[in-house]
Amino acid sequence: MPQNCLLEHSDSLIPLNERSFKGAYYTPLNVVDRAYDTLAEVLGKNWQKNYLVWDMCCGVGNLEVKHSNHRNLFMSTLDVADIDVMRATKTCVAATRFQYDYLNDDITDDGKIDYSLTNKVPPALRDAIHAGKKIVVLINPPYAEATNADNTAIGAGAKNKTGVAKTKLAAVAMSRYGKASNELFTQCLARIALEIPTATIAIFSKLKYVNAPNFEKFRQAWNAEYLGGFVVHSKAFDGLKGNFPIGFLVWKTNQTAKKKKLITEISVEVFDKKTQPIGEKKFYHLPNEQFLNVWLKRPRANKVEVIPLKNALVATIGNARVSTWSNKAIAYMYCGVNDIQHATQQTVLFSSPYGGGNGFYVNPDNLWQAAIIFAVRRLVKPTWLNDRDQFLQPTGELTNEFKHDCLIWMLFNGSNLTASADDLEWNGATWSIVNHFIPFTATEVNAPMQFESEFMVNYLQDKVQSTEATAVLAEGKTLWQAYFAEVDNYTVRRELKLNRADVGWYQLRNALKKRNDSGDYDALVSFAAFEVAYKTLTEKLQPLVYELGFLRR
Repeated sequence: MPQNCLLEHSDSLIPLNERSFKGAYYTPLNVVDRAYDTLAEVLGKNWQKNYLVWDMCCGVGNLEVKHSNHRNLFMSTLDVADIDVMRATKTCVAATRFQYDYLNDDITDDGKIDYSLTNKVPPALRDAIHAGKKIVVLINPPYAEATNADNTAIGAGAKNKTGVAKTKLAAVAMSRYGKASNELFTQCLARIALEIPTATIAIFSKLKYVNAPNFEKFRQAWNAEYLGGFVVHSKAFDGLKGNFPIGFLVWKTNQTAKKKKLITEISVEVFDKKTQPIGEKKFYHLPNEQFLNVWLKRPRANKVEVIPLKNALVATIGNARVSTWSNKAIAYMYCGVNDIQHATQQTVLFSSPYGGGNGFYVNPDNLWQAAIIFAVRRLVKPTWLNDRDQFLQPTGELTNEFKHDCLIWMLFNGSNLTASADDLEWNGATWSIVNHFIPFTATEVNAPMQFESEFMVNYLQDKVQSTEATAVLAEGKTLWQAYFAEVDNYTVRRELKLNRADVGWYQLRNALKKRNDSGDYDALVSFAAFEVAYKTLTEKLQPLVYELGFLRR
């Protein structure tokens, strides 16, 4: 029918760039169908008659078009344009629709709610709230986030949203919620807790408020019992970038209760981007002290200045958060956020500190732990469904074979950026970096001179290697020998800083690939045997990430 078609695409009548800034992505009708099925299962078939519903981020009303009792509906939205669209499409005509800035309107300077400040909230809704009537907050709030004090999103590919989280509510009523004050959707939950402390909340949102470490204070402050829900692929929502789960979770809240309901785990049905069921999944909330990122005791820095890096051979530009070394250190591991989503980009080994910090120094005492952390964080690939899963400290026995396998896997991983070079420039001076991570002697690989460090050879000397690790070492040695069998041209030597014999795996493999691409050498260097051996070791280690408790399924 023409009206249904208009409803399906009514959100497109609001400019996309405006929606994107506010984090507003309207709910597709096929996802709405799933939400109403869930509400009927959780609250009973007659829930639409038994509850008043307030959607304070209703947008153009997509989330309410399946509601059969419009006189129980209160729909507010930040933008008057949304109400104009609803009038044009005759969406929920009998509902009470009004413009309202939920995170700024009617909030006093001391963090209370005073409806007389704007007189926008309808008397019937005020009376229902005051009387403690059964209210369902049905909401798909904005997903916009600010990540620092300036409310500016930072990082690779991030789009700045300056000021997006500077709301009245965040300023005066969220001091006990910690980092959650940066998120608009958790700001909404915080106001609901203040305003309707026993509401039933049915919310579309990211899952971070359930299991992310930065939301520990939010979970300590917010009291809710999980009733049921599902997750759906973010691609089901028009305009959302990335691949991650959007949860529709139903909670019975009670902020007045003396005894809190702890969120330990939730089980959800899983729908793909076409909202077809594909299984179930659990999301866990565990104490921060069980997370992998606090497993290793981080060595202290000393006062010895060294060159901070942003890549294997490139110095940090501008100010560096870390530019000093640590006693006995042999490397620095950039080890950022504790979930799978960030692990691929934020697990990197350097020969000098990563200038942005968020890591730890590697020394002979903690090398075995560092290798495990590196391997565990990179072995399991992120998917849209697991991207918020948190890495945990191991619960199973860590055998010597597992420890050594992880070390060899790290040595030959593409994110092992340990390297050697002279004459690197930073802060008006020249610097050298030394590679301590070559598992072979100079003699074994026919290097023209001795390596400055034979740390890794000595470290591995008394270690018994598995069949799989031995194969990787053998094929790696072949590639090292191939590197020293030829001399690279000047351009490659300059680009990869090949001015020392003790080159790193990063320098070596890239030099060999450039030789193959150049056509200037008699024979190509094949990586095939190495890749087979490395894949075999990878496939051996991957299931152990779950079996040893580093991740939960």
